[in-house]
Amino acid sequence: MSEIFEVHINESSRVPKYKQIVDSILNGIDAGDIKIGEKIPSINELSESCFLSRDTVEKAYKELRKRQIIESVKGKGYYISRINKSDSINIFFLINKSSTYKMMIYNYFVDAIGSKGNVEMYIYHCDETLFINALKKNLGVYDYYVIMPHFRDENSKHTSSTKEVIDIIEKIPKNKLLLLDNTKPNISGEYGTIFQDFEHDIYNALKEGLEKIKKYEKLILVYPAKSVHPYPFRIVHGFEKFCKDYKLDYEILDEIYPDMELQDKDLFITIQERDLVNLVKQIRQKNLKLGEDIGIISYNETPLKELLGITVVTTDFKAMAESAAYMVLKNKKEQVNNVFKFIERESL
Repeated sequence: MSEIFEVHINESSRVPKYKQIVDSILNGIDAGDIKIGEKIPSINELSESCFLSRDTVEKAYKELRKRQIIESVKGKGYYISRINKSDSINIFFLINKSSTYKMMIYNYFVDAIGSKGNVEMYIYHCDETLFINALKKNLGVYDYYVIMPHFRDENSKHTSSTKEVIDIIEKIPKNKLLLLDNTKPNISGEYGTIFQDFEHDIYNALKEGLEKIKKYEKLILVYPAKSVHPYPFRIVHGFEKFCKDYKLDYEILDEIYPDMELQDKDLFITIQERDLVNLVKQIRQKNLKLGEDIGIISYNETPLKELLGITVVTTDFKAMAESAAYMVLKNKKEQVNNVFKFIERESL
């Protein structure tokens, strides 16, 4: 064990102590103070030297093992993993926007890849030119290209691809390509894809909540027709089909307007975060009861929606990310329709 091995614990910090241990070891590796293959203190040794509980150190080591930073050798102790970064996979992760849920996918993906890969993210803001330029500059540079294809056309509406987009994607070897989140465009050959089926996903999710939905007299989908980061219009198709099949009164709005004419037993389905916020504000201002007078279903899960008790229809971002990491590490070329869920909470 190195004599310069040291874990720094700041007693006054609000960062959990197990996380401080993890960060100290990672920083030591980056600085070259802790070498690959080097033995590190046992759980008991570190617990005693840093005046920490054994559970705290054990939690830190469990996290480091999960991320494959350390490994345990039976009868000998813990060592810094011998994985050589030069042998790891270099991954170009091309994402269309930095929304909460897209960043959740990215973070889950990085966690699942662990030390077996180096992930570099690039955001192209649904802009075709930025997307094409990013790929042009990086063709042949990476071992894998994970791409979320969502674009904004000249009318600020959503499109999955253009001829120019397909042309540049075709230049990526298919064994190095993984399309994520959106249904695959017309690209030749066999390659991996994990996608949402936007039309059928929302239809089937709403169907799960049909009994609760039927207590409302009108369903209102708030779909932003024009946006910097537009959403697939297939969501609208699935919503309309659901309402027609179950003979439900419905309306489609571009946004939540100031001073909405809210009616008792309206059920809103919001897509953008700002529409959800504006709607909740107006419900409170008018002393209406959420989940009784007015219902809300929001599109895409976030931690804040869970905290606020907002019912959601959502893809499983963790499942998508972990499936993507598995396909990259195992070089799989599967076509996977990602899990989509209806999560009922107090707002319905």
